[in-house]
Amino acid sequence: MDSQTHTDSAAGTKNMTETDAVFRTLALDPNEEYKMSRKRRGLAIIFNQEYFYWQMGMSTRHGTNADRSNLERRLKALNFEVKVYDNSKQMEIWDILREAAQANHSDADCFMLIFLSHGEQDHIYAFDGKINIHDITAMFQGTSVRVLWENPKSSYCRRVVERSMTIHAVFTLPAGADFIMCYSVAEGFYSHRETINGSWYIQDLCELLHKYGDSLEFTELLTLVNRKVSMRSVGNCSDRSAIGKKQVPCFASMLTKKLYFRPKPADK
Repeated sequence: MDSQTHTDSAAGTKNMTETDAVFRTLALDPNEEYKMSRKRRGLAIIFNQEYFYWQMGMSTRHGTNADRSNLERRLKALNFEVKVYDNSKQMEIWDILREAAQANHSDADCFMLIFLSHGEQDHIYAFDGKINIHDITAMFQGTSVRVLWENPKSSYCRRVVERSMTIHAVFTLPAGADFIMCYSVAEGFYSHRETINGSWYIQDLCELLHKYGDSLEFTELLTLVNRKVSMRSVGNCSDRSAIGKKQVPCFASMLTKKLYFRPKPADK
């Protein structure tokens, strides 16, 4: 394969790569699924940020504990091992993620990471500072993570505002494959949260996980969540300008197969 990299200074475009390669047509099965029959479903980590250091000027996230409890209940029902951390500082989060990235996941189906916090652009907020989302995903690349090759990895980020490489005899997947990243709202829009019931997104996500989580293909379920959230609108609110406002979540899928969370046998 010949590769040449060009830098277009006039347009400000860098790292554009042109390649000539021989590609053999593969017989693709549109119904192929990820293998989800390992001993464990896998680890799900939830970082729940309700409070923030006062100098950051971040508002308290009332209602987030309802989201945390709702998610923990639904993920346990799908056989995940759930670990919850409240109001974590930056270094605490990095230590927890580093331990998860270095763990042996060979007997697990997948890995899930959830942040319930304020966020903006490509950052989410810990108790005492912001964390770059790309730095997080880099920790879970297949080239770096022990035995997470070809296992799906998902990440949820609440926005007020996961990757793997598989090695076969001939063909390989890029490090970005087998990730799906889910956001409560598209960049630049508001994510609505109720002080008692929690955020619209997590409410509807958990309701649909309860109804269809063990039967519906995962990206189809997320599309259904998008539809359900988009049908809501703000009613009574202390901020009169917010009344009537709506919301639609979004997700970016780098999955290469269908993903199901079917029930595991009782003896596993």
